[in-house]
Amino acid sequence: MERQNGDYQVPAAAGGGKYLHLPRALQRLAFTANRDGLLRQPPAAPPLVVDLDGTLVKTDLLVESVVALLRRNPLYLAMVLLWLLKGTANLKHEVSNRVTLDVSLLPYHSRLVEYLKAQHEKGRRLVLATGADELLAHQVADHLHLFDTVISSNGIQNLSPRRKRDRLVAEFGEQGFDYAGNERGDLTVWRSARKAIVVNPQLGARRAAGRVARVDEVFDNEKEPFLGYLRALRPHQWLKNLLVFVPLLAAHRVTELALTGRALLAVLAFSLCASSGYLLNDLMDLPSDRRHPRKRRRPFASGEISLLAGLLLIPALLAMSGLLGCLLPPLFVVMLGIYYGASLAYSLFFKHHVLFDVIVLAGLYALRVAAGSAAVKIWPSPWLLAFSIFLFLSLALVKRYAELVPLGDAAAESAAARGYQPGDRELLAAMGAASGYVAVLVLAIYIASGTAQLLYSRHEFIWFLCPLLLYWISHVWLMAHRGKMNDDPLVFALRDRASRIVLVLAAFTLLVAV
Repeated sequence: MERQNGDYQVPAAAGGGKYLHLPRALQRLAFTANRDGLLRQPPAAPPLVVDLDGTLVKTDLLVESVVALLRRNPLYLAMVLLWLLKGTANLKHEVSNRVTLDVSLLPYHSRLVEYLKAQHEKGRRLVLATGADELLAHQVADHLHLFDTVISSNGIQNLSPRRKRDRLVAEFGEQGFDYAGNERGDLTVWRSARKAIVVNPQLGARRAAGRVARVDEVFDNEKEPFLGYLRALRPHQWLKNLLVFVPLLAAHRVTELALTGRALLAVLAFSLCASSGYLLNDLMDLPSDRRHPRKRRRPFASGEISLLAGLLLIPALLAMSGLLGCLLPPLFVVMLGIYYGASLAYSLFFKHHVLFDVIVLAGLYALRVAAGSAAVKIWPSPWLLAFSIFLFLSLALVKRYAELVPLGDAAAESAAARGYQPGDRELLAAMGAASGYVAVLVLAIYIASGTAQLLYSRHEFIWFLCPLLLYWISHVWLMAHRGKMNDDPLVFALRDRASRIVLVLAAFTLLVAV
């Protein structure tokens, strides 16, 4: 404000040369207020300190790093235990120096990031304070370009909540900062913060934060964690375990309640075992799932559920499966062990080797049939085994083909498409359709050989199964070609209207043939 010719004039804009003329009464009031300091700018907001694990990102970077290390070589597990003996800070430092996480793929809390961007644009100082190792913390900060300061563990000292609080109080003073956290361990820091920002809180953390600090903002996860864990177990995939009933159905002994009870118990054991394998597979697939347009929504890839909880659930489900298996014949337990071993080998090795992956997948389907035979002590005929091998190979190939279709030529090159190239789609389709048609040929030879006469009084009606199966195989491949195969082929069959009609007609044909 300046005085010229007895009148007070106010600049129209900062740095401008033009002035706004005020009435005399308003001029005196403005001058008095300015002289007394009433028009001074409000004090700047205190620094906003943000936690990393579980807050800025919906995951734990130490667990992510350990999983990445074990993905490279499972034998690193022994080294992880040795590093832990020297302290948590040493473990974090040793692991982060041996793995490279693509921080751009991490599941960030999008609403919090938008809030931080708005605060950053206002000129507010942002601080990233985390127990994660300094290497990973700086990588995240460099990726987001939001933080002015990074405070983290350094390989010698682990930044525990108490140490974090002491460091922040020493730098900003008691009540001299706001803090964003997510768990009860953050209560130590919230007690010394001016305001608390609660992000995706653990059970009871939000209420506890309100008792020790003034809660300014809450960014809650609107999804139910229980549903996330249920999705990770993939209960819809348990439908594939109904293949255990195939030997019982083929022998026409499904009406024997004792054998049916054994088969049901085998299905339950297989389902728990399979879910353990699914969890392991998802943990091994984190980077590729996060690049995939659909699989990035999986519970682990999206950060919906804890990776540590997944690591604990894997052996727990396997143990329950084994206990149930012990109620069945010993050969079933052997088959269950072979299945899990093959599933483990698939997740760790074979899934990234072209063609080996589909052969192992087909074998996992066939093992369900073999395990069903072991559970009810009815060994399948060579005809059923041959039919199963060719049919399941076709289904394994269509599953892999369906994963390549939505990626497109350019995206499939950059995405981890299990070693397959975009141009392989046509070859996979040719091999898969041919394998499915060979399965129909095996069925036709079985009918013509006269072997079917031993089990079916009107075996000639079984010929109707051939055109039904030819149609279904062609239909499945056509749907995959159109990008409509978004699930396992057997699960797709139970959800697809045309497939259900074929199944009903096939069941009716077999009933007539009996």
